Amino acid sequence: MADIHPLNDRWPELLPYEKQSLISPGPGKPGHSAVYPHITLDDGRTFTHLAQIFERGLRVAGPNAPYIGYRPAVSTNPLKFADHFIWSTWGEVAKRRLDVGGGIENLFSSGDAVKANGLETVGLWSANTPEWRIVDLALPLYGKVVVPLYENFGPDSIEYIINHSDLSVIFVQPQNVSTLLSLSPKLPTLKTIITLGEIPEAARKIADAWGKECGIKILTLNEVEAIGAKTSLPPPPVTADTIATICYTSGTTGNPKGAVLTQGALAAATYSNLSGWDLPPDATPVMLSYLPLAHIFGRTLELNVTATGGLIGYSTGSPLHLLEDLQVLKPNTLPAVPRVLNRIYQAIAANLHAPGLKGVLFRRGVAAKLERLKQTGDHTHPFWDKLVFNKVRAIIGGRVDLVGSGSAPLNPEVLDFLRVALVCNLIQGYGMTENCGTCTRPFPRDPTAAGTVGWPQPVNEIKLIDVPSMGYSVLDKPCPRGEICVRGANCFSEYYKNPEATKETIDEEGWVHTGDVGLIDEVGRFKIIDRVKNIMKLSQGEYVALERIENVYAACPVVQQIYVHGDSLQSYLIAIVIPDPVILGKIASEVWKKSVGEKDLRTLDEAVKDEKIVKAVLDMLTKDGVRYGLKGYEFAKRLYLTNELFSTENNCLTPTMKVRRKVVQERYKAELDALYALGEPTWSTTLSKL
Repeated sequence: MADIHPLNDRWPELLPYEKQSLISPGPGKPGHSAVYPHITLDDGRTFTHLAQIFERGLRVAGPNAPYIGYRPAVSTNPLKFADHFIWSTWGEVAKRRLDVGGGIENLFSSGDAVKANGLETVGLWSANTPEWRIVDLALPLYGKVVVPLYENFGPDSIEYIINHSDLSVIFVQPQNVSTLLSLSPKLPTLKTIITLGEIPEAARKIADAWGKECGIKILTLNEVEAIGAKTSLPPPPVTADTIATICYTSGTTGNPKGAVLTQGALAAATYSNLSGWDLPPDATPVMLSYLPLAHIFGRTLELNVTATGGLIGYSTGSPLHLLEDLQVLKPNTLPAVPRVLNRIYQAIAANLHAPGLKGVLFRRGVAAKLERLKQTGDHTHPFWDKLVFNKVRAIIGGRVDLVGSGSAPLNPEVLDFLRVALVCNLIQGYGMTENCGTCTRPFPRDPTAAGTVGWPQPVNEIKLIDVPSMGYSVLDKPCPRGEICVRGANCFSEYYKNPEATKETIDEEGWVHTGDVGLIDEVGRFKIIDRVKNIMKLSQGEYVALERIENVYAACPVVQQIYVHGDSLQSYLIAIVIPDPVILGKIASEVWKKSVGEKDLRTLDEAVKDEKIVKAVLDMLTKDGVRYGLKGYEFAKRLYLTNELFSTENNCLTPTMKVRRKVVQERYKAELDALYALGEPTWSTTLSKL
């Protein structure tokens, strides 16, 4: 990969761990830190637009090598998938992207799709599939603007985004055709629906007739490809400034904002991410795609694999089959988010309490490997891996070498534990939709990186600015603190049709104000410590960052989901916890002196109402809070337990699985009020030790 970035061929044996960021010459403005660029000061890029990324992968892999694949279903009742992937080659995908792109170009030429506000926008509403990747390769090739929609978006969000982005044509899975036709009276711009799979003959006749009544044409992907193959329209010229996508953020409040990202921005992010692509020499990247491709994190990772000529296997889409997908594909590269990694951690960490020889060996192995990790940064161990951890590693396929975590902070203790238990390089980077998910990442093998997000990426420069209302200053000692601002070729240009929000986020010098509060440690690594907006003040004047506290508690084995709540008229925090059914069953069994299983739903519903069980859960959270250094006023003092999960269906979660705080607060208003009505507890066995 020398033609992408000089550090990709071989990282030096000794990296400059003691000086991971440079400081640009000259003082910063008052209230602003100095500017921190990437340590290599490398602003050269291999890619300027997206077609070059695919073309490089094709050149590296060759036209006959496998590229994208899926596991076919072999049974629907019960649902069962094949023990292998079916692959499309690079050459096959190269032809299909031309045919799909040419077919869409023909639709715009014929009037079955129309340009609006100077853009030819095309929607893509689907789960992760090989067809998603083909369409996303084809549309930018022909200068079209991809508008991805989350698979689990509800009708209101679908209606808003289609109208806001002026979509006249949209790719969907067959089961979503009826939803769009039902909404069609509210979708004046929509002219053509293209299904990513075939529609059964009887259903197709109904869809065609219904579509005709609505003035909407129904096509299949194969039909669009046939049009493209017949007309053979050549791709028009594109540049780095050609808009590639409008990526709608699934915000926790209000309507989503559409971040406009150019082909140059995505190309710069891909180049930047490949700096530090730390796989073994000569390893071809193999990745399981399961994180939503409408989210920028999963999408940019697929571009990384594409640029290196790798393979992308698409998951079955069922959480129950995720581990099975991993064991069949055996990837060496795995994207992840804390909600997934916390569940894996909780499952593996249970072995720390295993009885007998098994528990002894596991505890000794973890201790030995953690000591080695903190001294050298090496997550392997010749003895303990062979004896214990290669079996654990087999859970996720047995070959994973690189796990990238994004979306939210991961507890440092969880990160280091998983590095040694899964025998992999687990790194936690930092980015957001507005910079193509690319901003900072740690050095490979940095022994003390846990809890930080590393150094600036090659195309980025970063600075901090004061947040006086929260007491953060760039003059703080020993570490400057403030809101993170980022600038670079990978940053977005505007929020679509939202100049007010654009002005609030991008200043006159081109700095993107992220809303995240960070610090710069003594060696130049960045650490996310807060959110500018997601804080509240308790009645005695203490500021608390609720999401940070939730991240601390999320690693506790009993927690499946959690919402920490504060009221500025109260002096303490409370929380709603959805407990893990396995752990809840164990707690109930101990309290009630009878066996309670994880599938005994009626008994578990009784358990969450038992005051003794609630107290046992609170004690577990409190002990974790003590261990991770929460301050006294940061502890949740009272809990409400429920077995009803936060979900996109009840609108408590965004499509990226973030808690909609206002929705949860309203939904559980009575329960939260009742907890505060009890008053602040006068004592706590664990808190009294603080």
